[in-house]
Amino acid sequence: MRALDRFFEKKWPLALMDIAQVAIVCIAMVGGVAAKAADYTGPILDAHLHYNVEAWDGQAGPHPPADVLARMQRNGVRAIVSNSRPNDGTKLLAASPLARQAGVTVVPFIRLYRNRADYDSWFKDDSIYDMVLAEYAAGTASGPFKGIGEFHLYDSANANGPVAKKLMAFAEAKQLAVLAHVDDAAIDLLMANAPSKGQALRLVWAHTGIGGAPVARVDALLARYPLLMGELSYRPGLTCPDTQGREALCPEWRALLLKYPGRFVLGSDTWINQRWQYYDPLMQGYRQWLGDLPPEVARQIAWGNGAKLLGLPDPAP
Repeated sequence: MRALDRFFEKKWPLALMDIAQVAIVCIAMVGGVAAKAADYTGPILDAHLHYNVEAWDGQAGPHPPADVLARMQRNGVRAIVSNSRPNDGTKLLAASPLARQAGVTVVPFIRLYRNRADYDSWFKDDSIYDMVLAEYAAGTASGPFKGIGEFHLYDSANANGPVAKKLMAFAEAKQLAVLAHVDDAAIDLLMANAPSKGQALRLVWAHTGIGGAPVARVDALLARYPLLMGELSYRPGLTCPDTQGREALCPEWRALLLKYPGRFVLGSDTWINQRWQYYDPLMQGYRQWLGDLPPEVARQIAWGNGAKLLGLPDPAP
């Protein structure tokens, strides 16, 4: 408003040029507000989704395939990375004709967990490695597995476990994506265990550091590893409320997304059933802050980056 005030504080009538300038300022201000308020309306690829046994439980659980696919469909989610404990949940979605009817492409990842006990020992358990090889060889009804994970490392040193090392080499050799819930120290260790030393490993960093790795550290890792991607669910410090109470990107994160527009993806992380119940507001929140970005960058993060990683075409209208 200060620009307008300077015009109206003049003691003489507005000249024609002044009127034109006022009009330009008003149009710019209105256009700026509209751009700020416009949510992203394009397709979304949910790059971090679980369909764990608690959700479906032999299709008698609280969220059978019809339920979860309807949630995706009404939120414009046109593809998902499904990884589940056990992998039966992913296979169920991959085989469901309801997925095709909903216009949702199911991209299967091999999860390393048969049960909750595997969370703490997968990195040293050879039976996990054997399971991954068997699942990869079998594939799914919707096609081959395209990644491994999500897996957790509660101690970053366990990235040097024997099975963790073998799986990084396997993923790189097969050009599989790796979805890893780890801290920033473990990113370096996992990359070091890949044959290319991190230059060819397609690692997706779940939550881009759920513990809140500083933006400068995230920036440094993205610069060091050319195929590293950040998934943005649960990321602390990502958004701040704007003056209208809407979700908007915090300034340092907005700057990072604009610096690396091809390196981020979205995810719901439906690790417990409550996350399914809040799937709609989760996706609506993404659409709000995506509207804070240039349209082409918003579409890259919402769809294009994940589609490129996973070899997906643009969805049909």
